[in-house]
Amino acid sequence: MADTRLEPVVLSDDERRTLENWVRRRSTAQGLAQRARIVLACADGGSNVAVAARLRIDRRTVARWRGRFLELRLDGLTDDPRPGVPRSITDAQVEDIVVRTLEEVPGGSTHWSKRELARKVGISATSVQQIWRAFGLQPWRTETFKVSPDPLPVPKIRDVVGLYLNPPRNAVVFSADEKPQIQALERTAPVLPMLPGVPERRSFDYQRHGTTDLLAALNIATGKVISKLSAQHTATDFRDFLDQIDQAVEPGLEVHVICDNLSTHKAPAVRRWLLAHPRFVLHFTPTYSSWINQVERWFAEIQRRCLDRGVFCSLEDLTTALQEWIKLWNDSARPFKWTKTPDQIIDSICRYCARISRPAY
Repeated sequence: MADTRLEPVVLSDDERRTLENWVRRRSTAQGLAQRARIVLACADGGSNVAVAARLRIDRRTVARWRGRFLELRLDGLTDDPRPGVPRSITDAQVEDIVVRTLEEVPGGSTHWSKRELARKVGISATSVQQIWRAFGLQPWRTETFKVSPDPLPVPKIRDVVGLYLNPPRNAVVFSADEKPQIQALERTAPVLPMLPGVPERRSFDYQRHGTTDLLAALNIATGKVISKLSAQHTATDFRDFLDQIDQAVEPGLEVHVICDNLSTHKAPAVRRWLLAHPRFVLHFTPTYSSWINQVERWFAEIQRRCLDRGVFCSLEDLTTALQEWIKLWNDSARPFKWTKTPDQIIDSICRYCARISRPAY
């Protein structure tokens, strides 16, 4: 049947309130939340094709749940009973476990263990684990986040990402930063090599032999890196690094350098140098937004491939290893591909801020 002849979905106030609660509440099963969104979209006058496009799902899925709701109302959105052994845990117990997990903590602890919660509600630890898995709950895990307090995050995101996606003509764009305090670490015992079925092993303790700072500028078009090793990263060191970039870039080209808000990048010595070199333009990322600086991805690569498992008996060994790895990188360099547009990034940040600002239920 064509969408133009579909029976309209008309909701009562109670039905709309219930559906909106299912969509809003975090403890709602994802399948039920999606069905609620489908019905709400249909009630707003959308056809099956329009609702499917808006929610990015198949048209047949929309048709199915529209029909189920028109036939059975809210009861039609729940899963059909399945054959097998009758459930020993009621919906009320499931809700109790989910709500306790989201909204309570046991005395003297920061989060529930499955055994603690099982004793509290009177079911097995295995059942608690299964409910957690079904609702995507992992109380033992935690992640960190930081929302930028920068007063101008949107124009800075548009500026930096614009350079990635649409770099200016007759110009070179560099993503630059410092990796400070790289330690020359020597293990206290020889590293045992990998064997079949046995990973490489190393002692957990080590001796320190000094540190060095790495300044790097990643050419976003070629992936090649201009680097400088220094005992520190003062404003003078950054100014000298800009001199090094200036010498490496052919005359006549503008030079755009993306960097963070470190005070050494804005020091008077750097500002004076920029006035004397008008082809250079510095672009600053928002505060606490190092993820938008592409050179950080390159730093992660050198950390994983060169430093994490390296053994350096002296600062000279560390310096040599870094220089050799950077040379090998430049010999086969490829640029990192940036795909997110400024609007996609800004929308993602707004959604996350809305999520952490609203109640948990």
